[in-house]
Amino acid sequence: MKKYSILVLVFLVSFLGFAQEDEDQQKSVIQEYTPSILLKKGQWDIKWFNNLYTETRDLFGPGGSEQDIPRNTFFTSTIDIFTGISDNNRFNIGLLLEFRSNVVGGRDALDVFSFDGESGSARSGFTSFAPAIKFNPIKSVSNFTIQTAFHIPLVDNEVENGVFLDQKGFIFQNRFFYDYSFADGDWQLFSELNTEYNFGKKEDSFANNSLRLTPGIFLSYFPSSKFTVLALVQHSQLLDLGNDFSQDFTALGGGFKYQLTNELNVETLYTNFVRGNDTGLGQTFNIGLRALF
Repeated sequence: MKKYSILVLVFLVSFLGFAQEDEDQQKSVIQEYTPSILLKKGQWDIKWFNNLYTETRDLFGPGGSEQDIPRNTFFTSTIDIFTGISDNNRFNIGLLLEFRSNVVGGRDALDVFSFDGESGSARSGFTSFAPAIKFNPIKSVSNFTIQTAFHIPLVDNEVENGVFLDQKGFIFQNRFFYDYSFADGDWQLFSELNTEYNFGKKEDSFANNSLRLTPGIFLSYFPSSKFTVLALVQHSQLLDLGNDFSQDFTALGGGFKYQLTNELNVETLYTNFVRGNDTGLGQTFNIGLRALF
């Protein structure tokens, strides 16, 4: 009887060990479905991302010098909806929606959630929408994709009563995504190049007739399949194509992602603007929810 008990115990330990191994080998959404990977036909990907940028210093002083300023805070909430439509998983279509709430003149950062529209210090509203496509241009490199979107502004005036809301101009955007997973599966490198061509009447927006280039690198470590911590570096360069304004900044940051359920994950990010020209020197606090089904 004792021998049978030992055999049963060995069997159970082995079974549980193999089951755990199979479970560990199954990739979670945050591991498998990076922005570089396209959806299968019939799949849906809905992402709600919120960015709060707040600053008390900028580089608009005399000669581009750094100076203290009353606090300005800009909140951006976006919803990105994509679905797969091709049998070979190489083509997705989507819609991007953007809402903004900004407060200036020394108001508290969390006043962006008051949505009070106080004259001279606050504005809010839906500011743009964009039809989008996402595709894989090289069949043999499945983790390289391009996302193309055409942003259509919904704002009547870029600035009202001294408060900026959003650009009043069209944006032709292309984002190039590529990721690389290291052999052990614990580390992943993700890179992005975002290009935005801003166009429209020169007098409507500071950014019209310019090209913005924003490369970024994200390094992720996975302690488990459901959790990752990451570090990032991004640089943004606004090139003057006839609007008499240029700008650049560099940001460093980090964050984490956690797989809440098989369909839903959450992510948070923090960035700090460490240098630049003709820009603010603020920080961003970000949180997002993503559902893939």
